[in-house]
Amino acid sequence: MQSLKAQIDTNRLPNHIAIIMDGNGRWAKEKGQDRLFGHFQGVESVRNIVEGCAELGIGYLTLYAFSTENWGRPQDEVAGLMELLVQTIRKETETLNRNNIKLHVIGNLGMMPADAVSELNDCIAITANNTGLNLVMALSYSSRWELAEAAKRIAEEAKAGKIDPGSVTPDIFRHYLCTATFPDPELMIRTSGEYRISNFLLYQLAYAELYFTEVRWPDFRKENLYAAILDYQSRERRFGKTSEQIGQEINLTEN
Repeated sequence: MQSLKAQIDTNRLPNHIAIIMDGNGRWAKEKGQDRLFGHFQGVESVRNIVEGCAELGIGYLTLYAFSTENWGRPQDEVAGLMELLVQTIRKETETLNRNNIKLHVIGNLGMMPADAVSELNDCIAITANNTGLNLVMALSYSSRWELAEAAKRIAEEAKAGKIDPGSVTPDIFRHYLCTATFPDPELMIRTSGEYRISNFLLYQLAYAELYFTEVRWPDFRKENLYAAILDYQSRERRFGKTSEQIGQEINLTEN
């Protein structure tokens, strides 16, 4: 039987995949462990999926690692997550650089511990010239925060006379978002059986294909990624148009 990877049409890959890495805590509880154990195991899934995306030639991978709402979790869990983040970035920077992967971070880093920000900035600087996979970590991030910040910046520039409020279009608005230099995701994956997007890239996911799986994040591996991509490739992306219009556009392109 042909492997899932072999079934993928490499000419129709999503350029940008976004993932809500959900289920670490529940996975750990099901195994009689504390929640942090699940987060530690989830790091291996991150390694595996980053490697899988890089091997396929995916352009961008955005991982929802920590939301602004997550600061409200038990203090010991938050402290453990921040310590895990620092250790992981410190350990993985050389690997990212060796594999031509460029790190980006989006979110309210003003809320993050200084040592975590320092490690992130070091990794961003070291990988800045890499030209392979763009790995985007969403840390202390929420889409409502991002949208509010964008609105504030536009209001400030309008007040200063730098921009005409009447000239603000969706294309102009997106330049005020954290993701201004990235293409919008075409595929969003959420693990662990939850069917919501939880304040993640609300503006950018307008036309993304959404894929939900029961698999908990610590168990999510390349084969699960391939299954999601194959599902994506089975869908017709119409962007508000009809199937007939899409067919005509494809024929014109091919001719």
